[in-house]
Formats: sequence, structure tokens, C-alpha cells
Amino acid sequence: MILVTGSAGHLGEAILRTLRRGGSPARGIDLKPSPFTDAVGSVVDPDFVRRQMDGITAVIHTATLHKPHVATHGKQAFVDTNVTGTLNLLEAASAAGVKSFVFTSTTSAFGSQLRPEAGQAAVWVTEDLPAIPKNIYGTTKLMAENLCELFFREQGLPVIILRTSRFFPEDDDDPAMRSAYTLDNAQANELLYRRLDLADAVSAHLLAAARAPELGFARYIVSATTPFEPKHLVALSRDAADVVCELYPDCAQLYPARGWRLFPEIDRVYVNDRARRELGWQPEFDFAHLLNSLRAGRDFRSTLAREVGSKGYHDTQFDDGPYPVAQ
Repeated sequence: MILVTGSAGHLGEAILRTLRRGGSPARGIDLKPSPFTDAVGSVVDPDFVRRQMDGITAVIHTATLHKPHVATHGKQAFVDTNVTGTLNLLEAASAAGVKSFVFTSTTSAFGSQLRPEAGQAAVWVTEDLPAIPKNIYGTTKLMAENLCELFFREQGLPVIILRTSRFFPEDDDDPAMRSAYTLDNAQANELLYRRLDLADAVSAHLLAAARAPELGFARYIVSATTPFEPKHLVALSRDAADVVCELYPDCAQLYPARGWRLFPEIDRVYVNDRARRELGWQPEFDFAHLLNSLRAGRDFRSTLAREVGSKGYHDTQFDDGPYPVAQ
């Protein structure tokens, strides 16, 4: 049986939907009740966590405080949930003899590495780029990653860390982005370099759970397959639209027909080569898929992403954006 934390969230629900449709036994836990939550409780509570491990062979740990919580939650709350909660799960999983542990991390772990100085080339982001978080979210996710590696080294617990790019459906937190691009236009553009469809996120997690005993320990970037190569990095920082139209000539017609525009600049490119090569992951929803969807007049999102829909990150509604931004 697979234990999925964060069962009321975007990814947790999507994983549980997929497992249950396939007839795989799974248990969902979350602070919030939901149709996919079997036990309500906090990963911060070690007794609650230990009680959930009965019969569990794999853990997929998606529960977290996210970047949207940085302005609404204190640093201690991030440490409690993202670090202590992960530690509780690792200890309980190890004690219960769990065979694989998958930790959902984030490309925010790279943080300060992702914005080059003006005039510099876009950043080619692979697993070899040193992680330098820029906020408490990225910092605590990296701390939790290090705990995962410690448990592999000390306890032999097989752990796969997946650094996921954006898969949330909500509006961008940047008001300039929201005013310049529709939500669909912005998220379509992001498939070029920094977005992941929810269905592809699920397939990566399930593969990681299956392959962890064989691989032992690994970190992977999980993002849509980019069409770019290192040779494009200088041009992307200056005229990204020109690069895209060279690679996909009919984009020059498909985008205007929908009233869309390409981004003029791209500052980083997430590279999923290692995940595809070592996990055997085959993401389906990339920019080429998007253009095929535009040609056919279809929604470019997966059926699963549309089913799960938008959840938000707070119970409170905000007037000036999807969530407040820490300054």
C-alpha cells in the first residue's frame, strides 16, 4: 500500500485519483478532510504519522507549506511542516520497513541561481547546479532533501527526490505578468522552460516509487521537456520569441490567432534529461503538445489536471492577487 501525504492538495489528490482508478491500494492523509483523505492529521505529529504506517510499502510525501505561504506563515511554521514533518515520516517509514520513499521538492531550491544579471545568458538548470535557496520555502525544502539523503546513508531507506517545476493552475503572483498575459497564455509559454502538467508530475512520482529500491537515492528535476539547447541560452535572454519561432515556425500564426504572445525573454531553462534517462519518465505535455492542441482546438492541459482543478493555497481570498507576496 502507498501512503500519500497532502491528499487534499493538487498533487496528492491527483496521485490518489490515479492509484485508485488503477485499483492500487493507497492511503491519503492531510490536515484537511477531502474525498481523498483517509485520515485527518498533521505530519508534524509523530504519533499520528506512526499510526499511518501499518501495511505501507511506499511513501509519497507531497504535503508542504508552499511559496504562497511565505507571506502568511512564519519561518517556524515552515520548519515545523517541511523539515520536522519530513523527519517524522522518514523515521516512521524506516522503522516500519517501508521499501521506497518519494519526496516532492521544488526547483525553488535553486532560488538565487535562477535570475542572471541583465545581459547575461539564461541559466541552464540541471541537477548539477548548486542549490542556493532565496526564501524560507526553498531553504526548508533543501533541508528536508538533506534529511532524506541522511536516512538513505544511515538507514538504507531508498529515497527519490523530485524537484518539480510549476504545476499549479492558479494565476501568477506577479501583477505585471497577470496584466500582460492571460493565464492560459502565460502557462502555455512556461511549458517551454519552467512548467509541468499535473499528469506528468503524477507519472514521475509513481515511477520514482517503483524505482527507488533499485536506484537507492537520487535527485531529479521534473519539468516539461524543453525544446531549447545550451546554444540557445544567450539568445533566450535577448529575444526568446525569435528562438521559439525558429524552432516552431507555425507558432507565428497559432499564437496571434488566439490573441497570445510569446515571452520576450526567458531567464532559465529546467532540464529533465536525467529523470527521463534514469527513471524512464516520458512526459507527454510539452510545448509541441501545446501547439498540437491549438491546431486541433483542444485544451492543452491533461484530463487529470482539469479534473483536479484549482484549489488555491489559503482559506482567505485576497483582493490584489492569488496570494500575498513577501517583500
